[in-house]
Amino acid sequence: MITPKSIDEVKAAARVEEVLGEFIDLRRAGVNLKGPCPFHDEKTPSFVVSPAKGIYKCFGCGMAGDSVRFLMDHEKLSYPEAIRWIANKYNIELEETEVSEEVRREIQKKDSFFIINGFAQKLFQEYLLKTNEGRAIGLSYFKERGFLESTVEKWGLGYAPEDRHFLFNELKQGGYNLELAHELGLLKENRDFFHSRIVFPIRNLSGKIIGIGARTLSSNKRIPKYINSPESEIYNKRKTLFGLYFAKTAIRKKDTCYMVEGYTDVISLHQNGIENVVASSGTALTVEQIKLVKRFSENITVVYDGDSAGINAALRGLDLILEQDMNVRLLLLPDGEDPDSYVRKVGHTSFTEYVSENSKDFILFKIDLLLKEAGDDPIKRSKVVKDIVESISKITDSLKRNEYVKLCSRLLDVPEITIQKEANKLIKQQINKKSYSSPQFEKPRSEAEWDKDPKPNKQQSAIFDVNSHEAQERDIVRILMTLGDNFIDESKEIRVYDYVYQAILNIIEYFDNELYVEVIQEVAKAHEKELVLTPTYFLTHPNEEISQLAIEVNSDKYYYANWKSRGIELQTQAMPKDNYINDFTQSILRLKSKKLQRILEENQEKIKSISPDDVDELRIKLKVIMAIKTDLAQINNLLRNVVL
Repeated sequence: MITPKSIDEVKAAARVEEVLGEFIDLRRAGVNLKGPCPFHDEKTPSFVVSPAKGIYKCFGCGMAGDSVRFLMDHEKLSYPEAIRWIANKYNIELEETEVSEEVRREIQKKDSFFIINGFAQKLFQEYLLKTNEGRAIGLSYFKERGFLESTVEKWGLGYAPEDRHFLFNELKQGGYNLELAHELGLLKENRDFFHSRIVFPIRNLSGKIIGIGARTLSSNKRIPKYINSPESEIYNKRKTLFGLYFAKTAIRKKDTCYMVEGYTDVISLHQNGIENVVASSGTALTVEQIKLVKRFSENITVVYDGDSAGINAALRGLDLILEQDMNVRLLLLPDGEDPDSYVRKVGHTSFTEYVSENSKDFILFKIDLLLKEAGDDPIKRSKVVKDIVESISKITDSLKRNEYVKLCSRLLDVPEITIQKEANKLIKQQINKKSYSSPQFEKPRSEAEWDKDPKPNKQQSAIFDVNSHEAQERDIVRILMTLGDNFIDESKEIRVYDYVYQAILNIIEYFDNELYVEVIQEVAKAHEKELVLTPTYFLTHPNEEISQLAIEVNSDKYYYANWKSRGIELQTQAMPKDNYINDFTQSILRLKSKKLQRILEENQEKIKSISPDDVDELRIKLKVIMAIKTDLAQINNLLRNVVL
């Protein structure tokens, strides 16, 4: 187990903009940074990163957190794995103590997967470079493709020998877990799965080897040309793009990504200085792969071989890119050329010039291709129109979609209104098919639902009814976590949380949310010990629920709007940072009003069950009700008269 001291050191060193910048294209927006949310689909970036607070917040789907939480949610890492990831990035040596056997096994299994894959890759590379068979067969092939040895080493290329027990024996001799090697697909029935093939390691965004692709050099058509590792706990083909680890920085800088088909295409282009290129590794393009690219750029150019077969089928799959609100272009290389051969033939400059001059907008490319095939046949031409309209309907940006409608109307000689109507029909059909499972489509929870489940998940927390008990309790916690250390009276050293705690002391027992009560109790202990609890204290709290709550309540839209830096001032009240006394005064009054109203209703309900003959009990209960009503009226009157 990583020691608290090391965790604190890692969190202190982590800069949220640097960690998230490894995965998302962040752009400066005032004192903050903005980018496309990696957790949901959106047209306008609503994912905001605050370097000052060390947190991020998406105002579209509600996801929020710090560097550690991002790695856990985005990369599916465990808490220790996320800490180790950051420690590795900042070269921090971790102190660790003993952990439970169960936790140890879970950590070790995933680590072992990466270790075993890494061992296999190094072994295959050594065989390629240091054995006669490897150099004669594997290295000679790479050299024929124009690969330098430095390129071979950078990409970790290798050769799996003909011996079907080569890797098995090495793993066994090295004491590696053979069962895990079978899970990874390196072994099959105690024999090597990869043999007599050149090897291409497949890496995740962090550079760790998650799988292997291998190509046979045999001319035997009964042997599959390419085989890949099977899917495992660390490898999912749908969520993987070959070369993205090496390409992500260039994609961000160039603000575009080239999508090719093969491993050698990617490597050859990289070697020739065109580094913003990836491959789907022989699988049909998936939504998950498109989203991977979108983290770094909204522009993608799909490159096809000059003699690509079945290009029409491939084009249909590219509608997925439009659905992700990306700009997609297509490029057909000269006949008989693929990216690898063409870049070796003409070099970096001519290749990029060819791309610039010959790549076409996806829909225009599709129109040209389909109209040529349809000729003058009216039935075929009507099918072309339907096909193009279907693609247009996938474009989520209405302004962009309207421009395509106008353009296609001219090119297809079809009235704009006709194309627009047909596109609208398809859009309605698509909307009706949606499940609206995303948080932005959820209705606000009723008070009854909150009473039934007062501790919702982190995304639900953003959409509750603002008049509910949950909302009023949360607002008090927001003040304690974000404003609590501010002075009310600096001469007497009275802070906000001193006052707030005393003001709500007699109604804490009526709180519904146990987590909020836990925060308030911690504030009470600090109050007794005269400790100062800053927002950072809660943001970096060892209790993950508390730290996540602190991140959420610190992620207010006003803060991220950064109005003042743009010369915009509120006209009817002070700016939030100067208005906190009024803020917490209203919050306390609203909370008390809500709780007293509930207590009143409970007592009114109880009085119904008292026997008319029990005069004394009725008198006592009526006095209680009258007292509550008096207090409630006073509080509501104060609330109405608070200066906004």
